Amino acid sequence: MIQKRNIGAGPLAGLRILDLTRLLPGPVATMHLADLGAEVIKIEDTGAGDYARAMGPGERAADGKRGDSLFFRMVNRNKKSLRLDLKQAAGVEVFMRLAKDADVIFESFRPGVVDKLGIGYETVRLINPRIVYCAITGYGQTGPWAELAGHDINYLATAGLLDQIGSHDGKASGPPAIPNLQVGDLLGGALTPLLGVLAAVIGAKSSGQGSHVDVAMTDAVLAHTIFPLATAQMYGKPAPRGADLLTGGVPCYGVYRTADDRYLAVGALEPKFWQAVCEAIERPDLAPFGLATGAEGRRVKTELASLLASHPLAHWQPIFAAADCCVTPILRIDEAIAHPQVVAREMVVEVGGAKQYAPPFKLSAWPWANPSPAPAAGADSAAVLAAAGFADADIAALRSSGVI
Repeated sequence: MIQKRNIGAGPLAGLRILDLTRLLPGPVATMHLADLGAEVIKIEDTGAGDYARAMGPGERAADGKRGDSLFFRMVNRNKKSLRLDLKQAAGVEVFMRLAKDADVIFESFRPGVVDKLGIGYETVRLINPRIVYCAITGYGQTGPWAELAGHDINYLATAGLLDQIGSHDGKASGPPAIPNLQVGDLLGGALTPLLGVLAAVIGAKSSGQGSHVDVAMTDAVLAHTIFPLATAQMYGKPAPRGADLLTGGVPCYGVYRTADDRYLAVGALEPKFWQAVCEAIERPDLAPFGLATGAEGRRVKTELASLLASHPLAHWQPIFAAADCCVTPILRIDEAIAHPQVVAREMVVEVGGAKQYAPPFKLSAWPWANPSPAPAAGADSAAVLAAAGFADADIAALRSSGVI
């Protein structure tokens, strides 16, 4: 039996997690838990393992072999790695021994895969009733689309969100725009599971009973499309793409080009901020029309766009900064990570030679420090099994037979 122990500092120290997920959603979720002190054991197959290791740019190791990608290293810090062949009976036996003393299991296979492997929730809960078993999928464990394949773009499309992203000139909408933030993967597959899992962990501590946590990324996106649903209920259909209150449908909330082909984000929704915008650009006559729609709204947007396009971004930045009116430059990512606010918040750190983002939360009682880099594939296999009670000879036998 694995002995409980604190792994580093953090409010989740002592929480043991088995992570079967790959790519982006699940690994980001478990990284957040690892950042909070949980022990995360990343379990990869003995073949390719997590495909993210080979996605995007990597680095060349001293022996000439290509290292793990930056993408992989950015979402797998503070974890341990165990390579395990779950298609062998001995591999399943190893997993079940680990699961007996685990608190949480994450998986992101299609529905039914873990059951076929013999490591599903119903099997695990027989030996560990308090287990919290989280399944992250595109469409959930039930419904006619449950077993369909998909990626972020598909979940956004199915939830009605992609239809709302794009521009509108008052006459026609442009095509949907693909955001470079994977909303389904990250909102649905990384953050939503944390809410369900941590709630279930708290419940298990008081009741002794765990839970299966069924997370569909499409559900999570749909549940947060608040304004489109409100508009559809009021008018029988959603607003045209790029024409709703928060997508550019009114003058006081939108994106405007400057003379040097940079852009300003105008978010002056409240009357006091819009008033300040109009005073800053010396157009007080526009103040009554911040929330104007229809022909009047298009007129005001056109006049504002023309004025802002008459000067470069550097001209407008100090003017709007002094006015404190919710108008900011639209930064590139290289500019964003160098912004004084981001620097002051220490949001970009270097771990194992790779720049990555620090946790997006600051806990006064648990300062975040000394993160460990993402592990090499199988780097902790022997140590994890030894802690679970496997003898050296057993570990050697598992290695020789290709189980680990």
